Amino acid sequence: MLNPKKTTISALVFALLAALTLLGVRAMAAGRKLPVYCVGRDDRKVALTFDAAWGNEDTADLIRILGEHKAPATFFVVNQWVEKYPESVLQLHEAGHDVMNHSTTHPHCSKISRDALIRELETCNDGVEAVTGVRPSLFRPPFGDYNDTVIETVTSLGMTAIQWDVDSLDWKDLSAAEITKRVTERVKPGSIILFHNAAKHTPEALPAILDWLEKNDYEPVLVRDLLLEGETRIDVTGRQWPAEG
Repeated sequence: MLNPKKTTISALVFALLAALTLLGVRAMAAGRKLPVYCVGRDDRKVALTFDAAWGNEDTADLIRILGEHKAPATFFVVNQWVEKYPESVLQLHEAGHDVMNHSTTHPHCSKISRDALIRELETCNDGVEAVTGVRPSLFRPPFGDYNDTVIETVTSLGMTAIQWDVDSLDWKDLSAAEITKRVTERVKPGSIILFHNAAKHTPEALPAILDWLEKNDYEPVLVRDLLLEGETRIDVTGRQWPAEG
């Protein structure tokens, strides 16, 4: 037969340990340095982003579709892609899209040294600037892989690390309907939406997504225009807010 007193004590101990664990997890999350996953906004602005690291067969179609919908987008490019397709980089820039930094060789940034990361960042910055005349101010870590050192290094170069809160999963070769459903079910004001420039069904899905955004009063803007000005803070979910409030 169970001893009620011992059972009560055990339950209290368990509850205390659980509370301490939760506090520890929250403290770790609060202390960790984060990129911007999304932005706390009162309006319905969102940012379309495309990672460009490998192929290039669909870039012209993406430029055309975005242009037809007057939707600016931010392309995070790997410098190896810049070197291989400089004409596409220039076309993106001339079409009004931002060309930003996605590293030089697409490494896992948390697994390389700070000096190596700086070389990855600066080489890509140099490559983009040589083509567009504009030096990137934003960086998206390949694979979404980062740690405190990565964020600190990016910030030390006067750049901002950018993640996403809506993942289209287009790189998994989802159908256009599946991509559209994923995005439209998850988007909210201040969202940063992730696509890839060479994903199989993204050009097919993009018009329906843009139509849905327009019908629901969302306004696509460049990531740099989505970010808040002045002093800001990032909460434990990666959402950017004004520093006070």
